[in-house]
Amino acid sequence: MITVQTSVNASIDKVWKFWTTPKHIQKWNNPTDDWHTPSVENDVKTGGKFKYTMAKKDESISFDYEGIYTKVDNFLVIEYQLVDKRTGSFQFESQDDKVIITEIFAPDAANHENEQKQFCQGVIDNFKKYTEAN
Repeated sequence: MITVQTSVNASIDKVWKFWTTPKHIQKWNNPTDDWHTPSVENDVKTGGKFKYTMAKKDESISFDYEGIYTKVDNFLVIEYQLVDKRTGSFQFESQDDKVIITEIFAPDAANHENEQKQFCQGVIDNFKKYTEAN
């Protein structure tokens, strides 16, 4: 399993809203400035489906991050299973005026684990930057 984490200086209400709302996801869901998320479908409930299309801005790489939510406990945890059957979770720990977000996920076999960790760390770091600035 791979673990990435960040601490966001914002309320849990704001963090949850920015994490789950498609218009916000499109703004932060990229690891670096040369990536973007042109489309988002997100039904945040147990049994709900999600699909984020992620792509490099130069159109050299594109993929869908897609699956189903297996457990949603608002403001605490989101667990999911991707279409390839890998699983993961996001945990939200509210501490005073900040929220610690921890993602734990099964890596795919096609890419080096360190690259996957760096990619996902970049995404949640960008979430922190976006949320704190808006």
